[in-house]
Amino acid sequence: MAGDLTGVGRFCVGLAGALSHRDDLALHGYAVARRARSATADRAATIGVKVSTWEMPTRLANSLWARSPLPPIEWLVGPVDVVHGTNYVVPPTRHAARVVTVHDLTAVRFPELCRPASLSYPRLVKKAAAQGAFVHVPSRFVGDEVVELLGVEAERVRVVPHGVERRASAPSPFASGHSKAPERRAPYVLALGAVEPRKDLPTLVKAFAELARDHDDLELVVAGPAGWGESAFSEAVVASGLGRRVVRLGYLEEGERRSLLAGATALAYPSLYEGFGFPPLEAMAAGVPVVATAAGAVPEVVGGAAELVAPGDVAALAGALARVIDDDALRVRLVAEGLVRAASFTWAACANAMVEVYREAALGGGR
Repeated sequence: MAGDLTGVGRFCVGLAGALSHRDDLALHGYAVARRARSATADRAATIGVKVSTWEMPTRLANSLWARSPLPPIEWLVGPVDVVHGTNYVVPPTRHAARVVTVHDLTAVRFPELCRPASLSYPRLVKKAAAQGAFVHVPSRFVGDEVVELLGVEAERVRVVPHGVERRASAPSPFASGHSKAPERRAPYVLALGAVEPRKDLPTLVKAFAELARDHDDLELVVAGPAGWGESAFSEAVVASGLGRRVVRLGYLEEGERRSLLAGATALAYPSLYEGFGFPPLEAMAAGVPVVATAAGAVPEVVGGAAELVAPGDVAALAGALARVIDDDALRVRLVAEGLVRAASFTWAACANAMVEVYREAALGGGR
């Protein structure tokens, strides 16, 4: 939960926040890190969750747990019934049952798109499952991959989708920093998320270059933390010759993010692979039409409420965005269907289902 929240952080905050309001379980968080311990504890406190922290580099802890049953989680938090590892790694325990969340299997499918630290995750998940842990996944797509690619028994996999916040926000008074009239808000296509290779933002920039030929006032706004795909994104912007119409914003706090989303003409989600996909659901919940790639779990999550194109297809992405921008009837349909679709993903429903997983594990199924 520390630092700039991306997909995993949103899952942790959303689930923990929903669980903290329940009176049928006691929730105790843990954080293993060298630098982010206090930030994690502070953020958890805002949603009513106490966190015990352990000052050890995450990578070192993962290495220890890959080889040894020590140190067990009880040494950090005391006696518990179930421990939930929310990001591929679940600590060893003395007596508690275990649940581990697998968000996607990029490390197996596209190892070249991963940072080195992430490449150890599949091995850690396989070991935990072999020792009896339940594997939580946010989509049936990821569940099938866990069985196929990691050899985990299907009866150990539990599919529980994430939720999405639905807070009304006024559109942002966003205007391009290049505009001489800051009170003017130009129409913009929005992309949300960390700039990393898996998100394939260079393809979006190329598609926007095609789209921009017939949409003189349209801008592309990319908002999210800097990542290791930043140089490729910047190179694509320079090559497009449209640098004045491509606006790069950094990480936004939740209120700013919601306002920026509410004012978007469309959300573009050009990812190469996804185990879930928060931004499309966030856009749908905000009444913004979505154009996304049919990558991984995205079709499963958005249903028929978004325009889908093949990953990496510049022309198809540009064409779909043009249709959503120019076809009023299509926009109205996508907005209406998107609102209905997003309403079926709530953190309360996620928490209810996860509590059932915890109960099942505590009764002996997750040891």
